[in-house]
Amino acid sequence: MIRKIPVVATVIVLIAVAIMIRLGFWQIGRLHEKQAMLARYEAAQGDSAVKPWPNGTADALPQSYSRVTTECLSVAKIAAQSGRNADQQTGWAQVADCILPRGHQARIVLGWGSRPAAAEWAGGAVQGTYVVKGEGEAIIVADPPLAGLQPNARPDPREVPNNHLAYAVQWFLFAGVALVIYVLALRKRG
Repeated sequence: MIRKIPVVATVIVLIAVAIMIRLGFWQIGRLHEKQAMLARYEAAQGDSAVKPWPNGTADALPQSYSRVTTECLSVAKIAAQSGRNADQQTGWAQVADCILPRGHQARIVLGWGSRPAAAEWAGGAVQGTYVVKGEGEAIIVADPPLAGLQPNARPDPREVPNNHLAYAVQWFLFAGVALVIYVLALRKRG
């Protein structure tokens, strides 16, 4: 004798599966957005023009991975953090927290050294690669390096993770597994 299918449990499982499928398609959308963003980054990296920043046009932010020039008016602090040089050796990147014109702030990666001792640098002209690291946080990797340091590894947009396809597959698999488990539970119940 077959029992009736539980309505409430079935509705809950179907809603959960629908949400998981929606999240899978959302990740596919994010995949396409990320691919377009990475293409913009690679185009900016390939542009050899050096743009002043801030540039006076409503202080528009430059495209990530573009070349900029600016002036560090004052240095709040210089700290060492782990980093790689242009030859991919590990060591210490010397990073200065700078106040730029018009009150902008940026972290300037001055260069690379084999020791963590903070470099001496009082500010001045900076040229390098501009990279947005998060909401309101920008770094400029100085090129040429400053404060007598060696060149740092150049930022590369190919190092930006793009794992949205894996996340989409994961959500679709979760939905499929939820359905299979629910069907098996119903069969066992019946």
